[in-house]
Amino acid sequence: MRIIVDAFGGDNAPLEVLRGCAMAVKEYGVDIIACGSEKTIREVCQKNRIPLDRISITDVEKVIPVEVDPTEVVKSYDDCTMAVGMKMLASGEGDAFVSAGSTGAIVVGASLFVKRIKGIKRAALATVIPSQDGCYMLLDMGANAECRPEMLVQFGIMGSAYMEHVLGIERPRVGIINIGTEENKGLELQIDAYRMMQHAPVNFVGNIEPRDLPFTKCDVAVADGFVGNVVLKLTEGLGSWFSKELKGILFQNAASKIGAVFLSKGVLSFKKKMDYTEYGGAPLMGISKPVIKAHGSSNAKAFKNAIRQAKEYTERGVIGEISDALAQLRANAADNRTEG
Repeated sequence: MRIIVDAFGGDNAPLEVLRGCAMAVKEYGVDIIACGSEKTIREVCQKNRIPLDRISITDVEKVIPVEVDPTEVVKSYDDCTMAVGMKMLASGEGDAFVSAGSTGAIVVGASLFVKRIKGIKRAALATVIPSQDGCYMLLDMGANAECRPEMLVQFGIMGSAYMEHVLGIERPRVGIINIGTEENKGLELQIDAYRMMQHAPVNFVGNIEPRDLPFTKCDVAVADGFVGNVVLKLTEGLGSWFSKELKGILFQNAASKIGAVFLSKGVLSFKKKMDYTEYGGAPLMGISKPVIKAHGSSNAKAFKNAIRQAKEYTERGVIGEISDALAQLRANAADNRTEG
C-alpha cells in the first residue's frame, strides 16, 4: 500500500513526520511517498539517522502557511506539498493521503482536488475520543460551522461505517448531540435531523446530552462543526486539567507518593487511554479517497499512527460502505414518498 505524506505539514515537520514515516514502514509494511524538498528531506534523514527504505520523495519546494486563507491551496498554493500530494491521490498514484497541515486547507483541497463521494453534501472531520467503555467518534469537529439537517444524517452514516469497519463495533449507536433527550429539544437543525435520522440506515438512539458522552451512551456523536469543536476542546481541556490534578494529588507528600507506587499501573493505563498520539489523526469523512488529518503538533508516534489509520481506512473499504449506505438512504426516501 502506498501512503502519500505531506512531509512539511505541521508544527514538527519535517523531522517528526519523517521519523513517523520510517516507523510506519517498519511496523505496517507500507510504502511512503513523501512530498517536500528532496534536498531538505535527505539532509534531515542523514543527520538524524532516519532510514529512507521504502520511502520515495516527490520534490516540492512550496509549503502553504497555516495563516493563509484555506482557499489559496487551489489558487496561489496549488503547487505546495499538500496540493501536490492530494493531486497524486486523485490521479491514483497513492492509496491514501496524510497531512498535519492547515485543517481548512485540507478540507478545501480534498473537496476540490480529490472530490467528495457522490451524494455527500459536505466532508466532515471526525475524531475518536476515549470514554468509559471504549471510545466514540465525534463528527463534525470543525469543518462545517453551519449545517443542514441532511448533513447531520450523512455524518451519522459516515461515522457508523467507520466505527463498524475500522474499530469493529457491531451496529454502532448513532446519537445527535443536544441539550436534552426529547425529540422536540434543540433548535430547528436538531429537531429536523432527529426526524430524518429515524429513516436513515443507522442504529439511531436519539439525542445525547454532552454530559453522557464520556459514559459511551453512543458510538457516533453527530453535531454541526461549531458544537462539535466546542465539545472537542472542552474534552481536551478537562482531560488536561484532570491529569494535572491527579499528578498533584499523587505527589503532594511522602504518603501519597508511596500510594502512587501501587497506583502507577492504573495511572499509566489511564494516561495511555487519554493520549491522542495513540489514535493518530482525524479522517476527513465524505471524500472519495482516504484523507487523514494528523494533529498539528504530532510527534513521530502520532504521525505513525495516523499512517496506520490511513492504512486501515483504505483496507476495510469504509468509503464503499458509505456509498452503499447513501444508496440505501435514497431508496428509503423514495419508498417513503411512494407510500405517502
